[in-house]
Amino acid sequence: MAQKTLNLRGLKCPLPALRAKKALRNMAAGDLLTIECTDPLTVIDIPNLLRETGDRLEGKSEAGGVLSFQIRKA
Repeated sequence: MAQKTLNLRGLKCPLPALRAKKALRNMAAGDLLTIECTDPLTVIDIPNLLRETGDRLEGKSEAGGVLSFQIRKA
C-alpha cells in the first residue's frame, strides 16, 4: 500500500476537495492519502467528497491552523 501527502495549504474552497478527488482517482484500493489544508471549509467539503467517492476518512487533526485528513482509498 502506498502513501501520498498533498500540501493544499493556502487553497480556498473548492480547490482542496477537487485536488483530493483527482489524487484519489489515481490511487489503488487500500492506499492512504494525507491532505494538509488551511481552508476551514474543508471540514465540510472533505466528508462530503468521501460520501460521494465511497473512500474512508481514517483520521483528521488540526495543529497550528493546518487541518490534516487521512483518507483510505476504497
